[in-house]
Amino acid sequence: MMVLQLLLTVAFSAVPLTLYVPPVRSLNPFVETMEELFSESRNHTNRVYPRVRHLWLRILDCLLCSRTTSVPKL
Repeated sequence: MMVLQLLLTVAFSAVPLTLYVPPVRSLNPFVETMEELFSESRNHTNRVYPRVRHLWLRILDCLLCSRTTSVPKL
């Protein structure tokens, strides 16, 4: 009797989880849309990334330089 109750409890607790997982056929258009979005944004990202990286390095350089120069020397 305990095994049957345990089996039914596990089975009915897993049923709501299946409602959150969409079927595979509805995932395919989503994946295709995301691939198109990434491929279209790749050119823009490749052009912007070096500029952002350069800006970030300059900001870090300024922060680190200001911290090292503001420390009083003994």
